[in-house]
Amino acid sequence: MRKSSIRRTCAALAAVTSLALAATACGGTTKNDVKDDTRSAAGAGKANPNAALKKGLTVGFLPKQVNNPYFTSADKGGEKALTELGEKYKEVGPASATDTSGQVSYVNTLTQQQVNAMAVSAQDPGALCTALKQAMSNGIKVVTYDSDTKPDCRNAFVSQASAEDLGRTEVQLLADQIGYKGEIAILSAAQTATNQNTWIGYMKDELKDPKYKNIKLVKIAYGNDDAQQSFQQTQGLLQQYPNLKGIISPTTVGIKAAAQYLSGSKYKGKVKLTGLGTPNDMRKYVKNGTVDAFELWDPAKLGDLAARTAVALVSGQITGKEGETFKAGSTEYTIGKDGVINLGKPTVFDAKNIDQFNF
Repeated sequence: MRKSSIRRTCAALAAVTSLALAATACGGTTKNDVKDDTRSAAGAGKANPNAALKKGLTVGFLPKQVNNPYFTSADKGGEKALTELGEKYKEVGPASATDTSGQVSYVNTLTQQQVNAMAVSAQDPGALCTALKQAMSNGIKVVTYDSDTKPDCRNAFVSQASAEDLGRTEVQLLADQIGYKGEIAILSAAQTATNQNTWIGYMKDELKDPKYKNIKLVKIAYGNDDAQQSFQQTQGLLQQYPNLKGIISPTTVGIKAAAQYLSGSKYKGKVKLTGLGTPNDMRKYVKNGTVDAFELWDPAKLGDLAARTAVALVSGQITGKEGETFKAGSTEYTIGKDGVINLGKPTVFDAKNIDQFNF
């Protein structure tokens, strides 16, 4: 959103992306880049699903950006889960969502502090790999959440929702709102954000369906998960494309900034906006007619699952291999290809249900 991501990303959500707090764009690349190495870093040991959960573990959370509402919500979900399980929580991270070198430094810090596991939302799929592999070589379990690294750089990835579901449903939402006709644009987060680019790849694929033959994607703009830049990018899109009918912003920061611009302009209600956002960010724009509907996942649940996955890995219940199952809270999850664990389906928010949510 802005996530997957529910932080105003992106999110998934981006969405979120990253949908919980909209996925705030997480670093990265395209889905094909991520798939170049299909080996996850699942441990060589054998999983014991009946192993007792270890107590007193320290799990470090490293979001793409601290003090970001989306990641604050996600990490608080992780903290709550760890407290419930009898573990220790800590959070470190950069102040900027594009400070990749800063993220690398924090990975090294957590490794030096000898945490038992770390949960990382990667700004870039490859840049953290050397540091994360060093952490794993020291016996530290690595879970990525919201935005992934290459599969061999971590033990498991907790995804906001199916990347394909998120990408395709955002196109479906917007197409319905504009009557399947007109020019559209995408307002993304960082140009390297893994989750954003993966979702956009599925958006482009969805648009190939003949039912979208009268819809034209004219531009992908990047607001870098910065409110002011995203606001300015929205303004620029409408100046460059005066006939624009709709915008998809798969990041919580981007969709909120776009809604803010549209709500105070002549385009309010005329140019449709959807993507990944949080109910608390978007409520006023839904109620004043700027936005019809958007989607996201619950970032607190994303952080909760990331924390429980980390503890299950350290405890030996799972290794990260495809087909392994484990219980997180009251839900049983099955690890998919490349060590991916899907949180669940995104939720669509509109005027009918938005007041039922508070995040």
